[in-house]
Amino acid sequence: MLYFDHSATTPIHPDVQSLINELNQDIYGNPSSIHAAGRKAKHVVETARKQIATAINCTPKEIIFTGGGSEANNLVLWNMIYRNRKHVITSSIEHPAILAVLQQLEHLSITHTVVPVNNYGCVNPEDIDSAIKDDTGLITIMMANNEVGTVEPLQDIAKVAKKHDVLLHSDGVQVLGKLPIDVQKLGVDMMSFSAHKFYGPKGVGALYIKEGIAMKPLIIGGSQEKSLRAGTENVGGIAGLGCAAELVTKNLSDVGHTLTGLEIQFKKKFSEQNPNIIYNGFEDNHLPGLINLTISGISSDLLLIHLDNEDIAVSSGSACSAGTISPSPVLKAMGINDKQNLETIRISAGRDNTSLEVDQLVETMTRAIATIRRNAQ
Repeated sequence: MLYFDHSATTPIHPDVQSLINELNQDIYGNPSSIHAAGRKAKHVVETARKQIATAINCTPKEIIFTGGGSEANNLVLWNMIYRNRKHVITSSIEHPAILAVLQQLEHLSITHTVVPVNNYGCVNPEDIDSAIKDDTGLITIMMANNEVGTVEPLQDIAKVAKKHDVLLHSDGVQVLGKLPIDVQKLGVDMMSFSAHKFYGPKGVGALYIKEGIAMKPLIIGGSQEKSLRAGTENVGGIAGLGCAAELVTKNLSDVGHTLTGLEIQFKKKFSEQNPNIIYNGFEDNHLPGLINLTISGISSDLLLIHLDNEDIAVSSGSACSAGTISPSPVLKAMGINDKQNLETIRISAGRDNTSLEVDQLVETMTRAIATIRRNAQ
């Protein structure tokens, strides 16, 4: 298979898989137990905590392990119930684990304002500044968008948050392993991560919480994770997250250079054979290796079927629910009309993709497009 859907999920790194297999067999104690087997498991968990903390430049005690990025986002947002200032500011291109939760919280008197983005999917910090109210307690803006890859001006947004003494959370799920993350320089108070986005296992994530920020648990019933996440820890999964975080932050600039090279290669060769292609999002300030493109007159679902039949995996810019194709809310927020929205696909390269695979992708896509156009006549 030619796999170009790394923004959806990544294959587990072989070293990570080997570690998980070894630990699941040999480290079976409960990390909360005081005997030797428990202490060994606890050591594994704390090693992973140090690894993810090093990867984003925070202290280990500022890391909480969760069941994924969505849970981490939920933990942040549901804590608004306990805060005095109950207004949240977010953007129109956030993940449903932000926007859908905020809709639910409206029933509990947690209000929110959704600021727009420009045609590139970028938030204007001045819009956030203008949306601040007396009771604003949280700003939550993703670091980079999952569909078009646009990197948001978090440092400028952090200045707005600091000026008004408002907490700043960022969904960083798409970024770790693609761009450097330094939570100190970014100025964020909280940031969410998910292991399966950076060659780790599914079902495990992490939340950075700046020291001194009070939080209450979303899952209750135990004292694990400083009483913020009840339940016996997924030792193997947590170890996999830590290992993956360490691996992807090594030689990060080389990986970024490689992904950018593959992206440039695709755009050059594909555009030569397929004129009038629209590339969405910022040309420069975006995640390396992520390409969101609109192909006029070509339904994205038809193209995906053709590519899947050729054993090539990419994704659509639209959301599919119960067999019904609907326009992507992210692209709609960027001002892309419904017709173009449904003619958009996302290609996201990863560490194992090669120049030869990019050539194969270009050739297969070009052939599929010609077939679709011919059949439509």
